Amino acid sequence: MSSIYGENIKVSIFGQSHSPAIGVTMDGIPAGETIDMEELAKFLSRRAPGNNALSTPRKEADEPEFLSGIKDNVTCGAPITAIIRNSDTRSGDYDNLRVVPRPGHADYVASVKYDGHQDYAGGGHFSGRLTAPLCVAGGICKQILKREGISVYTRILSIGTVYDNGEITEAVIGKDFPVMDETQGEKMQEAILAAKAAGDSVGGVIQCVVNGLPVGLGDPIFGGMENRISQAVFGIPAVKGIEFGSGFLGSVKSGSENNDAFLMDGDVVKTATNNAGGIQGGITNGMPIVFNVAFKATPSIAKVQKSVNLETGENTELQINGRHDPCIVPRALPCVEAAAAIAVYDAFLGRKRELK
Repeated sequence: MSSIYGENIKVSIFGQSHSPAIGVTMDGIPAGETIDMEELAKFLSRRAPGNNALSTPRKEADEPEFLSGIKDNVTCGAPITAIIRNSDTRSGDYDNLRVVPRPGHADYVASVKYDGHQDYAGGGHFSGRLTAPLCVAGGICKQILKREGISVYTRILSIGTVYDNGEITEAVIGKDFPVMDETQGEKMQEAILAAKAAGDSVGGVIQCVVNGLPVGLGDPIFGGMENRISQAVFGIPAVKGIEFGSGFLGSVKSGSENNDAFLMDGDVVKTATNNAGGIQGGITNGMPIVFNVAFKATPSIAKVQKSVNLETGENTELQINGRHDPCIVPRALPCVEAAAAIAVYDAFLGRKRELK
């Protein structure tokens, strides 16, 4: 199943955008881990819809109900299963998508793959709504990693053509609109609202940091940390690209510019720069993992678009109804953190078992 991720923990996400509930099952989380439900709720609220003018007006509480795996807020060793009930659905808004697919969305390929039986309301199981259970799993992993001295945080690096300034630091943690330069942050929000007013949408880039990692997580070739993180991150709808460290910029640097010189910091080996993004040969080197994630503009927009009628085989135009984000990026921040936390914790457990 494409919905299962992990080697040492198994994460499976289920449900559809307008089904009675969506959910997640996590198998392999060790017993005895305390889960702070209030902290988890705060993490989920960052992704929840309808909180401000920058997001969809759909209102969902996104309160997880744990069916198994946690007793008295402590993991008990059984698979953890949680559901989030969908309450504010308007499936009728999507009736015209049954035979006329949205440009930029998965409607057409879903129709072909599932022979017309796909759930098209809200995008079915291709919807960004499925990132809510992803955040349940990732929020749990973030809490466990935090107790190991490992932090995961993000900032908005860009919205459209507006870029944040400065290097990312932990100062962004807890901000409603996490950027280093508040002036640039205001310009980003203006760009989102301008796209919304025009019946359009805009994309952007999220930067993520994983700090406090030991040396040795990950494996060469297919089991590298870039591979593991990328697989989890691409489970977030609308992600179109990822780069680690200097990324594509490293391709235009010389080796002497892009190589990270080693140095001793007391009795710890570190690097003078971090162009590798904390990963060498697929394995963590003790420096922070740093990666950027590119999100396309929301495909569901108010403007009339060209499409086809799959029943008649004729060209047509499509007016999309429903409620949609003018920009996915602000609500995707915790989703990127969640994906990274799941991937890192999965590798962390693997490393602990290797050292036993």
